[in-house]
Amino acid sequence: MQIPIDSDRLAAFVAVAREQGFSRAAKALGKTQSAVSQAVLHLEAELGQPLFVRGGRPPALTDAGHALLEHAERILDDMAKARERLSSIAELRSGELLIGATDTLACHVLPPALAAFRERYPAVELRLDNRPSPATAVLVAERRLDLGVVALPLPPGLEARGRPIDERVRTRALAPYEDVLICPRGHPLAARGRVRFEHLEGVPLLLLDRSTGTRAWLDAAFDRAGVRPTVHMEMSSVEVLKRLVELGFGASVVPRLAVVREVREGTVVAMPLVSSRKDRRVGLVLPLAGPASRAAAAFAEVLTAVMARGS
Repeated sequence: MQIPIDSDRLAAFVAVAREQGFSRAAKALGKTQSAVSQAVLHLEAELGQPLFVRGGRPPALTDAGHALLEHAERILDDMAKARERLSSIAELRSGELLIGATDTLACHVLPPALAAFRERYPAVELRLDNRPSPATAVLVAERRLDLGVVALPLPPGLEARGRPIDERVRTRALAPYEDVLICPRGHPLAARGRVRFEHLEGVPLLLLDRSTGTRAWLDAAFDRAGVRPTVHMEMSSVEVLKRLVELGFGASVVPRLAVVREVREGTVVAMPLVSSRKDRRVGLVLPLAGPASRAAAAFAEVLTAVMARGS
């Protein structure tokens, strides 16, 4: 049978043993002697055994008192360490933050926010999990990640442990997320100022795979346009797609923010997609149930400020 032990009573017992007297223990604890005496009496009643031999000066420990003291000092020390660790986490003097993001957002959005967070909270260990937005949202819903930086909206029908994802996470839009068609210079589509999905009929395409949110909305857009895309390659990396387009393997649809350098250097041409979704956003995904960790809330604040300055 487990015996409940009150930590305040345990502290009073240890103080009496260390200070070798009730009055000195009371002074050390900042309490009255009566309060310390009552705490020890209640502890003895809880344990069903006397802890001190009454009448002696200083009070002597019984065998039970000696046995308890050996453990009590360690227990109180561990509790003090636990309080300090929890305090350091709350004050972001320690701990870790698990962030999920796509490779595109990890490359082109997160670096300045990660640098700003590290400068402000250097003791918090940052860990980055690189996955497509739908997979990141599921991991946040399962609380295996603290937060995700994703492309919104998340695909319809997405679930986490048998429940719709919007019942498990909350999202916050931060900035526009525009997708563009890219192709090499000299490509038949390169001369167009804007591209419709109908213009992509029969065009060799290099697209993100079906694990990504971008592919989900692209497939829906092709369906609405009555176009059957000619997909020559599928992969999960926008960086690989860009390189293959530069080498002339075909055209692709990627976020505009991922091709700023390539467009500036002239290795690809980027064109807006007519009728592409206007509600696409870079956003945060956080657990719906329970409070976000202090580190996650702090990172969300830093990322929001960094993106606001960059917009």
